[in-house]
Amino acid sequence: MSDASQATTQTKRSFVQSLELDMRLMGMIGAFILIAVAFNFITGGNFLSPRNIFNLTIQTVSVAIMATGMVFVIVTRHIDLSVGAVLAICSAIMAMTQARWLPGLGIDLGSPLIAPIAILIGLAVGTLIGAFNGWLIGYQGIPAFIVTLGGFLIWRYAGWYLTQGQTIAPLNETFILFGGSEGTLGEALSWVVGILAAIAAVYGVWAARQSRIRHEFPTKPLWAEFSLAGIAVVAILGFVATLNAYSIPKGKLRRMFEARGEVMPDGFTQGHGLPISVLILILVAVVMTIVARKTRLGRYIFATGGNPDAAELSGINTRLLTVKVFAIMGFLCALSAVVAQARLQSHANDIGTLDELRVIAAAVIGGTALSGGAGTIYGAILGALIMQSLTSGMGMVGVDSPLQNIVVGAVLVFAVWIDIQYRKRTGIK
Repeated sequence: MSDASQATTQTKRSFVQSLELDMRLMGMIGAFILIAVAFNFITGGNFLSPRNIFNLTIQTVSVAIMATGMVFVIVTRHIDLSVGAVLAICSAIMAMTQARWLPGLGIDLGSPLIAPIAILIGLAVGTLIGAFNGWLIGYQGIPAFIVTLGGFLIWRYAGWYLTQGQTIAPLNETFILFGGSEGTLGEALSWVVGILAAIAAVYGVWAARQSRIRHEFPTKPLWAEFSLAGIAVVAILGFVATLNAYSIPKGKLRRMFEARGEVMPDGFTQGHGLPISVLILILVAVVMTIVARKTRLGRYIFATGGNPDAAELSGINTRLLTVKVFAIMGFLCALSAVVAQARLQSHANDIGTLDELRVIAAAVIGGTALSGGAGTIYGAILGALIMQSLTSGMGMVGVDSPLQNIVVGAVLVFAVWIDIQYRKRTGIK
């Protein structure tokens, strides 16, 4: 190798080392960009249109929320095959609460009490089911595969009997806002949220640098810090601008003005902005990341996944920890039921079908190790986005549903193989 080529290689290495990039994350981002660009070319620019990005975003939320919980489950060397069924039973209970039970008690469907009561009941049921699964696994010693496989069969059909196989609609108007398709922030408030998020991203980079300095750890060069902060700001504000560019249909705008007793001005347009469901996902991501990185519970989860025997010998109550992890998973399934049901504006018997496979695939594609002990929240969300992008893109180009599942399955196997090779090369276990 010549001196010039050696110098070029060293420059590239020093650049990457200066940024301290997570190469697995960079690989996932690169894969997502490749998928998006390829489908955008094939569809003549429709894939990256504001309308499709908006739809892709709200379609990803439900699976992404559950994928964040699946990270904790897999990290602790368990699996949950019942997430789609738990979503279904929680959806059935919330729909029946809104459309049947509370109206039967004299509370009108349009009452502002309907949505909070239904959501609280759904979240409580999901959490209890998750905790019950964790108790069977942690305290009774039944393998998680068997417990959740049983739940996969039990809870969906319990929901079917609860609704007598019927599609339950209509739902409370306030509840529907959580689905994203009807509930958005609008342009102005979306910009406010986007700017605040950009400021938070810059502050996060600065705070991380100050923490390293205080603890006398090596820091990145200032240009590297500014580069990462700049990329984050551009990504956040670009995302907001794209969603604001998707205009609300004229007919819907006209009805909105009429509901206020006003007449829509000629030529008036308004963008959708950030969906409320996306804000829920962002909040879940932030909370779950804090739990994983900053709390005792998070440290116990990763310690147990890395070496269960050593964790137990060090005084960690691994059985109670299992109950907590599955309770969190159940809570997130119920929250996903809120988003999925509100987006569909009804409860259907097939809601959440195959979501267990999509959720596991999202976590694994996002870098969660099936051997336990390693995984990230942002990786799982990105994995869910990649999965939904593949499904959405193939649907837009007319690929049959069976072939879509074949491709997704192949991508899952390929992602696991890539992860294994990466761990072998880097020495990560």
